[in-house]
Amino acid sequence: MQRIALLTSGGDSPGMNACIRAVARKAIYHGMEVIGINRGFNGFIEGDMGPMNLSSVADIIHRGGTILHTARSEQFLTPEGRARAYENVKRFGVQGLVVIGGDGSFRGASVFSREFGLPVIGVPGTIDNDIPGTEQTIGFDTAINTVLEAIDKIRDTATSHERTFIIEVMGRRNGSIALASGLAGGAESILIPEQPFDYEDICQRLLRGFRRGKAHSIIVVAEGASGGMEVGQRIKERTGFDTKVTILGHLQRGGSPSAADRLLASRLGAKSVELLMAGETRKMAGVKAGQVVGVDIDEALNESRPVDLSLYDLAGVLSI
Repeated sequence: MQRIALLTSGGDSPGMNACIRAVARKAIYHGMEVIGINRGFNGFIEGDMGPMNLSSVADIIHRGGTILHTARSEQFLTPEGRARAYENVKRFGVQGLVVIGGDGSFRGASVFSREFGLPVIGVPGTIDNDIPGTEQTIGFDTAINTVLEAIDKIRDTATSHERTFIIEVMGRRNGSIALASGLAGGAESILIPEQPFDYEDICQRLLRGFRRGKAHSIIVVAEGASGGMEVGQRIKERTGFDTKVTILGHLQRGGSPSAADRLLASRLGAKSVELLMAGETRKMAGVKAGQVVGVDIDEALNESRPVDLSLYDLAGVLSI
C-alpha cells in the first residue's frame, strides 16, 4: 500500500489530533503517502483533500478538536454521495482509508468499503465511550476530567451558599460520562438513561443528608435521562431546597487532551496503519484487556456497549 487517506467524522473529541498525527507519521515512517480529507465525509464527496507531511502534523498532539475539521454528512448516506466520494478515491489514488469517529461514521465507512472495495479501518473517537469492541474511546478520559473539574468548582459555591446543584452533562443514549464523573466527584445522585429513577428517592436522600447537617448536594444528570432544568424544578418543589442548574454542554468536547487520551490516540492511530498494511479492511483499532487489537467493525456495531452498572451501584452505596 502506497497511499492512504484519513478523515475525522461526527462529533469532535479531544485526542483526535493526536490520532491524526499518529496515523500520518506511522504511514510516512513506512514510506507511504498520506492524504488528509477535510470536513469528514462531506470533504470526501467534494474532493476537499490534499497531501500531508511531517510538518502538517507538527505541534498538534496537545490540541483539542481536529485540524481536519469534522461534519455530519447526509449526502454520504446516499448511493450518489458515496459514488462521488469514490471518484475522489480514484482521482487521488487512495488505496486505504482511516476513519476517526463514532458508530455512525463506522457504519458509513463499512458500507462504502463493501460497495467499492476500498480497505477501511476505523478508530473510535467519541467522548461518549459508547463504541462496542473497545474498552475506551478517544476523548472520554478528557471529557470526564473536564466534568470533574467543573464539579469540584461548583461544589465550592454549593458549600458557600448551602445549595443543591444539578449538573447536566452530555449523554443522550449513554450515561458513561455522568456515571464516571459523578462517582469520581462524589455526587449524591447520578441520573443516567440506562437506569430508571424516582424523584421521591432522590429527594429522600437529600433530606437525610440535610438532617445530619449536610448543607449542600451535587446531582449529575446525563442529558438523555432528563433535562437538568426539569430535575432542578422537581426537587425544589418537593424539598423546598434552593436548587441551581448548570448545563456544561459543548464545554465537555473541548480542551487539551489528557495524557491518557494522547497515549490511547497514538496507539490506536498507529494500529490503524498496521491493519491496512496487513491487508485488513472493515476493522476497528480497539483496546481489549489492555491490548490494542483489530476488531471487526460490523460485528462490533451489532453488539451493544452497556455502562458498567456496578459503578452505578457503588455510587449509590458511597453517597449515603
